Amino acid sequence: MRPTSRSRRASAKSGPIDLRSDTVTRPTKEMRAAMAAAEVGDDVLDGDPTMRELEVRVAGVLGAADALWTPSGSMGNLIALMAHLRRGDAFLAPTGAHVLDAELGTAAWLAGGMPRPLPHDAGPGRVTPDAVRRAAGAPGPYFTLRTTLLCLENTHNAAGGTITAPEQHAAVAAAARAAKLRVHLDGARLWNAAAALGVPPGALTVGADTVQVCLSKGLGAPVGSVVAGSAEFVEEARRLRKMLGGGVRQGGVLAAAGLVALDRVDRLVEDHRRARTLADGLRERGWQAAIPQTNIVLIAVADLDGTLRRFEEAGVRAVAMSGQVRLMTHCDVDDADITAALDRIGSPGSGTGEDGRADGRTAYAPTQRGLRTGAGRAPARPGGR
Repeated sequence: MRPTSRSRRASAKSGPIDLRSDTVTRPTKEMRAAMAAAEVGDDVLDGDPTMRELEVRVAGVLGAADALWTPSGSMGNLIALMAHLRRGDAFLAPTGAHVLDAELGTAAWLAGGMPRPLPHDAGPGRVTPDAVRRAAGAPGPYFTLRTTLLCLENTHNAAGGTITAPEQHAAVAAAARAAKLRVHLDGARLWNAAAALGVPPGALTVGADTVQVCLSKGLGAPVGSVVAGSAEFVEEARRLRKMLGGGVRQGGVLAAAGLVALDRVDRLVEDHRRARTLADGLRERGWQAAIPQTNIVLIAVADLDGTLRRFEEAGVRAVAMSGQVRLMTHCDVDDADITAALDRIGSPGSGTGEDGRADGRTAYAPTQRGLRTGAGRAPARPGGR
């Protein structure tokens, strides 16, 4: 006899609660059905109709002329940088931006750009128009380093999922354009920013030449991002995608999940609410958890490796980000999971003992199946996306 969905969900509470990232989500039944039924074609040769439907829809949502599907957000960002930069050009980005720290140096290696980080002088993850103007500099003789591009990130992952509001983004983009810089927006979690602010995503892309958005973060699609811009940019982007090995054939199978994902954007507010509940509960227990703006909770700890191991042993999966513990809510985590995670984590001084108890409550008992890292070890690796 097969277990009911309720019993399967209940049994999941006894396993590890995965808060490492909103990329660990799994496609819904609706997505799987859409993927199975997708109309497809060879996208490299003469186009895939479902892929094209997704690209046109995303372009419209973002206020762009056209768009191109890519296998990953990192590839979408790299394509934009390759299109915007000439070898040896400098580009600006807020400190800790994904294009600076989490894309294996491809901005310099493949796009040929020199990265120049900007301090967060307008708050975590945000820069001021004045900072952009100062860093852009002024034209000089032929041997002067050219700064030609500004990369922004909304929400800013490493800063804890912080939001740049429409008026802030527009002012910074205007300063960049006045300094003759092009603007690329890494909007891997632009959907989260739009949901938190209650504005359409296009309100957050004003002044950007190109925008990259992800479908596999919090929305449940198994793979895929979209990079958008002018028709001329997308024509070149398709060539660059092929050059990078990202040409797809019957890509509609993947794009179909992306179309379903776009219908789920409104539910991101639930992730934000649960992140606040998680952060509030952690602070009540004595942890130094920042108040989240979206779905990312950062915890300042004295012993990062030790805390990550402790969380893993208690059945809560987390990663390191910006020297802190990162927990992230997503569509595969519900209210009961948040309650269970708080119970398992307990207070900073409680730990877990040989009897399997933490802070006076029953802790998760790790099993060979539940702990993939073995022996309770959770390396303090950077969280990436």
